[in-house]
Amino acid sequence: MSTLNGKKVAILTENGFEEVELTSPKEALEKAGATVHIVSKQEGKVKAWDHDHWSIELPVDVSLSEAIAEDYDALLVPGGVLNPDQMRGQQEYVSFATHFLESGKPLAAICHGPQLLIETGLLEGRNMTSYPSIKTDLVNAGVKWEDKEVITDNGLVTSRSPKDLEAFNKKMIEEIAEGVHA
Repeated sequence: MSTLNGKKVAILTENGFEEVELTSPKEALEKAGATVHIVSKQEGKVKAWDHDHWSIELPVDVSLSEAIAEDYDALLVPGGVLNPDQMRGQQEYVSFATHFLESGKPLAAICHGPQLLIETGLLEGRNMTSYPSIKTDLVNAGVKWEDKEVITDNGLVTSRSPKDLEAFNKKMIEEIAEGVHA
């Protein structure tokens, strides 16, 4: 399955991402033919969280300070409780994510990942889902929130938790294959 040949996807993350919410979509993207880069301010490696403990470390492919959002066709924001909270307080992460919402490029965010997107100020009127505990945050940002496995809104793909990964990965690949959404 090489539907994403020639596409470049950035995975924007900090320490504390939920392991499977990065590894499963990354594997699906690579199987579909995409070039995938883990982008982070962390030097060398980022550390995963697995349910209730620290887990594997993955190599950072491109430092956030050197990453150019325009070079990527799509963005993935994995969840985890720590990861999005770390990123939302740092303007460099917010600016990188803003590019994808402003340009209409596909953006996929799962679980707590949408917390980062709130900081862009660009979610008003969007249809989304997330981990239930951040529903109020999203609603306060103007989102029409629904408790569904996966929701797509004009290239923005969101899911609730690891149990939705199969549907999330499939929809994410579909949206990236379609390209920029007006």
